[in-house]
Amino acid sequence: MSKLEIVHENNDFIVVNKTAGLISEKSPYEKNTVEDQVFNHFSKNKQKPFVGVIHRLDRVTSGVLLFAKKKSILVEFNHLFSSRNVQKTYLAMVKNKPPKDKDNLTNFLVKNTLEKRADIVPSKSKDSQKCMLSYQVLGKNAFGYLLEVKPKTGRFHQIRAQLAHIGLPIIGDDKYGSDENYFPLAICLHAWKLTYQASESKEVLTFEATPPKNEFWRFKSLTV
Repeated sequence: MSKLEIVHENNDFIVVNKTAGLISEKSPYEKNTVEDQVFNHFSKNKQKPFVGVIHRLDRVTSGVLLFAKKKSILVEFNHLFSSRNVQKTYLAMVKNKPPKDKDNLTNFLVKNTLEKRADIVPSKSKDSQKCMLSYQVLGKNAFGYLLEVKPKTGRFHQIRAQLAHIGLPIIGDDKYGSDENYFPLAICLHAWKLTYQASESKEVLTFEATPPKNEFWRFKSLTV
């Protein structure tokens, strides 16, 4: 069972590095979720602590995840996320060489509820949502290419679907066409950084989660 890896903690919120394979929120069907781990951690100092789920990551994704300790802080972060004043930066490993070293992608996405995936469609429709991201190549190793990815919208599975659409399925992501093995219940997608401007101090804050410590993420000339 994975342990809670704390990136930062203060009186208002906690930042953790989520392990791939865990779901973010409490569930009657899961014995160990990240929310459960955070609750247990808070319970060491407070009976019946409040745990506010600020945002989520897919089960198969690792990386930076925030939880609020107070309802007022949850409301504040919800506003920051809904007004798109939070920048998420991801790392993704892909087997195939990207067509460009850096690019901006804009697509239309339809959520396929039956298959629990996102499908890219040719044009705008009543069921589609516009999704945008930018990527750049940071490095290469024996497994493939490391991309820094910055989504500009927050659509369901958009990074996985948009990269797969241009022939770059994320390693281990067989749902989107990868034929490379990774680890169970995990793909090579990591929520690396989260940046926002604090509402009161106006200070720009960035929290960073270390990528998984396995061979897929090792690069000789790059520190991530």
